[in-house]
Amino acid sequence: MTVSFELSASATDSADFGSGSVFFIGTATVIIRYAGFTILTDPNFLHAGDHVHLGYGLTSERLTEPAIDIDELPRVDLCVLSHYHGDHFDQIVEEKLDKNLPIVTTKHAVAELETHNFTGGIALDTWESARFTKGDATLSITSMPGHHGPGIVDFALPPVMGSILDFETADGQRSLRIYISGDTLMHDDLQQIPRRFPEVDLGIFHLGGTRIMGVLLTMDDQQGVEAIKLINPKTAIPIHYNDYDVFKSPLEDFKKAAQEAGLTEKLVYLSHGETYDFEIPASRYEKSTS
Repeated sequence: MTVSFELSASATDSADFGSGSVFFIGTATVIIRYAGFTILTDPNFLHAGDHVHLGYGLTSERLTEPAIDIDELPRVDLCVLSHYHGDHFDQIVEEKLDKNLPIVTTKHAVAELETHNFTGGIALDTWESARFTKGDATLSITSMPGHHGPGIVDFALPPVMGSILDFETADGQRSLRIYISGDTLMHDDLQQIPRRFPEVDLGIFHLGGTRIMGVLLTMDDQQGVEAIKLINPKTAIPIHYNDYDVFKSPLEDFKKAAQEAGLTEKLVYLSHGETYDFEIPASRYEKSTS
């Protein structure tokens, strides 16, 4: 199933297919700019010392500062939310984010968002898509499988999804494919992703090795390496690695594991406030005249 939406484009929203960027705010929060779209992911704007509620009376303390405050956000077209958890959609966001902003997420998250008066929730089941048109560009967001915890533990946690973002020109040529893992562990269902969606240009992977009461809930260094090998993006960016006290697998461990696995050349490491700028060859988006 695919649902379609049209976004308004101003004179300054040109569909530049030749270049784009990823700006890292912190945790799993990035701003992706490409083809005239500005996309926010998993918004988290709490500050160091603030706490989030993780359910069942559990809390976690933020250890870092976001690169910007929510009031400094540029105008965004939509949000991709992997799941409804306090470190991905916090109390500041509940209060200050535009209540009408389209938010592509899980059915569970849409129901939770509605209790906070958000009207733009778009609920997707695994493999379902939402399609956005803006000027000469089209963006399809497809929900990918995700499991936040092992076995029975997963049922006690909010449902989570990964995402594939496919950008296309007006004549249907795909110019860029991005994979965002969401807070998932490695599991068998992920094997279907490269079969259905090969040739990923950019992968954004949630790491951190989150552990609560000793149970692993997000990919640690070893699982992160496995995930990158499986999805096989041309470029990979690890995020969600040092922001909360429940993150137990530091980025340095991942860097070492990635080097041992021969993945260093495809990795881009961003600190809070840094931007990854990328370019797309003209052959990917200019219609052939031959």
